[in-house]
Parts: sequence; C-alpha cells; structure tokens
Amino acid sequence: MSDTRVFVGSIVAAVAAIGAAAFLYTRGTTAIASEDGPGPNLVIQVAGEANGTVVIDLYPDVAPKHVDQIVELARTGAYNNVVFHRVIDGFMAQTGDVQHGKYGGDNTLVGTGKSELPNIPAEFSEIPFRRGIVGMARSNPPDSANAQFFIMFAPGDFLNGKYTVVGSVVSGMEVVDAIKRGEPDLNGAVTDPDRMVVVSVEN
Repeated sequence: MSDTRVFVGSIVAAVAAIGAAAFLYTRGTTAIASEDGPGPNLVIQVAGEANGTVVIDLYPDVAPKHVDQIVELARTGAYNNVVFHRVIDGFMAQTGDVQHGKYGGDNTLVGTGKSELPNIPAEFSEIPFRRGIVGMARSNPPDSANAQFFIMFAPGDFLNGKYTVVGSVVSGMEVVDAIKRGEPDLNGAVTDPDRMVVVSVEN
C-alpha cells in the first residue's frame, strides 16, 4: 500500500472518529427522548416570548406518587396560567407554583408556594438529569416536593439522585428553548414571565 493511500486512509479514519465523537457528544448534551412512552402525557400550551405546545411523557413507573399528583393538579386546572418564574440560561426553566405563580396576580412570593395537596415522599432514581428531563422542585427536605417542576435546558449531573425525575419532553423542546430567561443576578427570577396557559393530560 502506498504512503498516499495510508495517508488518505488515516484521514478517513480520523474523520469517522471525529464524526462518531460528535454524535456521542450531541447525544449526551442535546438529545431528548425521541419516542413517546406509555404516558400519561402532560400537554402544556405556552405563551409569552415562547409560543407553542410542549408534550411531556410522564414516568409513573419511576415516580408514581409524583406523577399522580401532577396529573391531579393538571386535571383540576391548577397549573393553568402559572408562570415560568425561574429560568436560568444553560440550566433549566421552573414553573408550577400554583399558589403564588398565577399570571397577572401578585407574584411577590412566587417560588415559595405549593398546592393544597400534601407534599410527596422523594422517589429518586438512577435516571440522569439530561437535556429535556423534567424534575420535581423541592426545598431542602427531600420529601418536600409538591407541585413545582423544572425542565432541563442542558445536562445537570449534580442533580442526579437528589431530585425526582418525573418525565421527559418528547415534543416541543424548541418551545422550551424559547422561554424567557431570568436575571442571572437574581437567581433566574423573570420579569414579565412566560406562562403555561393550559395544561392538560392525555393518556
């Protein structure tokens, strides 16, 4: 085999290796679930700087108590017109404060509220917090999750095993990406935030 053929072969191999590495990197940092699971699905109509529909495949086999509570809150309309009150670029968008986070209301205490339902015991799993994963927000006690949840813009391995994974985005991640960001100096607090206009459940 000539030196030229060896050189060309090396280039081809290098290009293939780079392509494979890029593919793996993309899967690790930007990919989300491409197939819808058994559900139920949480369907969120978003309005504001972002406009469109986000579909989340919930994981009742992973976090049954959390999923039951989310479904109950959605079916009773509690999530309707709740804002995305904390949105940190490169991290996540948080919403679900059904007590203090209604659009057009007094949002002074947004982020501190909960529903009238009881808090939920932690259901931590081995599912990593990658892009598109939906996790349940909580305060310091592990069993303090109630209604608020967040959607990941990017991987957050430091959350693994410390917060409950409840589902993943299967459609509308481009809508999530467009949600209005908050102020970095204010821990992501958003002025005139985007909102979930209607949240429904589909089986």
